[in-house]
Amino acid sequence: MTAIADLSAVALAAAIRSKAVSPVEAVEAALARIEEKAELNAFMAVSAERARAEAQAAEAKVMRGETLGSLHGIPFSAKDLTNTEGVATTQGAALFADNVPKADAVAVARARTAGAILIGKTTTPEFGHKPFTEGPFFGRTLNPMSHAHTCGGSSGGAAVAVAAGMGQLALGTDGGGSIRIPAACCGVVGLKATLGAIPNLQAPDLFGANSFVGPMARDIADTALMFEALLGPDRRDPYGQVPAFPERRLGAGEKPRVGFLLRCGNILDPEVETAVTAAMKQAEGLGWIVEPIDLDLVSLEPHFLVFLRSLLLARLGGHAEKTPEKLDPTLLATIDAGRGYSAADLCQAQFARTDCFAKVQDILARFDLIASPTLSAPALPVGLDPLGQIDIAGKPDGTIRGAWYPYTFPFNLTGHPALSLPCGRSEEGLPIGLQLVASWHADRYLLDAAAQLESVLGAPPR
Repeated sequence: MTAIADLSAVALAAAIRSKAVSPVEAVEAALARIEEKAELNAFMAVSAERARAEAQAAEAKVMRGETLGSLHGIPFSAKDLTNTEGVATTQGAALFADNVPKADAVAVARARTAGAILIGKTTTPEFGHKPFTEGPFFGRTLNPMSHAHTCGGSSGGAAVAVAAGMGQLALGTDGGGSIRIPAACCGVVGLKATLGAIPNLQAPDLFGANSFVGPMARDIADTALMFEALLGPDRRDPYGQVPAFPERRLGAGEKPRVGFLLRCGNILDPEVETAVTAAMKQAEGLGWIVEPIDLDLVSLEPHFLVFLRSLLLARLGGHAEKTPEKLDPTLLATIDAGRGYSAADLCQAQFARTDCFAKVQDILARFDLIASPTLSAPALPVGLDPLGQIDIAGKPDGTIRGAWYPYTFPFNLTGHPALSLPCGRSEEGLPIGLQLVASWHADRYLLDAAAQLESVLGAPPR
C-alpha cells in the first residue's frame, strides 16, 4: 500500500471522506516525513502541535458526518514570505525572526477554510531575492533529487516539501519564476495564476504587481484542486475585481493550438531541447497543433532588474543602511544596485513591460497556449554566485536570470497564467520542466491542457 505521505491530494481527500484515512493519520504522516527528511532543510518552522490539534478537530467533523471542504484534512505548507496567523513569517531573514502575523494571507485563509491543515513554513532566500534557496539565516535547502544541485528558488522549500512527501500541497510565491523554477528543479508542478486570480495583498504596490502566490503539488490534478480553493476576487485587489472567474475549459475533442518557443534569445542545454521537443511530439500525438514561434525575452532582463532592484531598495533600503549585518550580502548588493536607477529608468521599464504584454497578446490571439522550456538547463550546481555569470551548454551566456530562466520572469510582468510540469530527466537524473502559458483568466483551460499532456508524458520517477 502507498504510504499516506505519498498519496496524492486527490486520493487523500477521497480516503478521508471514505474514512479509510483520518486527518490525524495524514498529519502524522507528513510530520514524520519532515522529521525523516530533516537533512533537506525545507522548513523554517513546523507547527506540529497546532497541526495535530486541527487534525483532531477535522477528524471529529468527519465522524459527525458534517459537510467537508475540498481540502479537508490535507496537510499543506506555506512559503515563509506568506503571512500565517500565529506562525512566524520571517521572510527568510534574521531581520524578521520575531515577526508573527496577526492574520493569515488570503491564500492561506482560503486553504484553511477549505479544510487544509497548515504544517509549517517553508524556506526561502531573504525576501525571495534570488533563484537559490539558501541564506545566512537558515543555511541551504537541498534538492531531494541531487544534493549537489540547487533546488531552485525562491519557493525552494515548498518544492522540496511536496517532492519529498512533506505534505501533499504547498503555497509558493512567484516574483520572477519563483514557483516555476524550483518546480522544474525538483520535478513537481507549480502554477503562477493570472494576475488577480489568487489575491496577494502583501505587496505595498498592488497596481504595479508582479508577485503572485500559488499552488505547488506533485501532479496537475492536485494543483488544480488547490487552485480552485484559492481562486476568487477580493475587493482589496485591483486586479481581482472579476465578479465570476471565466469558465473556459478544454472541450472534449478540442485540439489546442500551441506556439512553441524553443529559444527566446538564449543558449539552450541540448538535454532540455531534446526533452521539451519530445514533449511537443507527444502533444502532436494527442492531436495538438504545434507551430514554432519567435519571441525575444532575454532583452527584457535589464528592465526586469529595474523593477526588482528598485522594489527591494524601496522596501529594505533603510534596513540595509542601519543593520546590514542582518541581511544576506547578495541582497545588499541587489539593493545597492537599485540606487543607480532614475525615475526615467523606471518609466522605460514600464514601457518595455507594456510592449512585452502586447507581443504576448498578439501570439495568444493566434494560439491557445505558448509552450517553452521552463529553464535553459536543469538544476545548476550548488555554490554558484546568484549575481554572477554562468555557462549554458559549455558556453558563456550571461547572468543567471537572463541565461537560466529567461522564459519565466517575463510572464510575471505580463500577468499571464503560466505553469511548469515535468517532461523528462537529464542523463544525471535531474528533472526537466516544460512551461505552458495561456491567456488571462484561462487558468482552468491551462490546467486541463496540462493534465492531458501529463497523461502521455507520465509521472517522473521519485
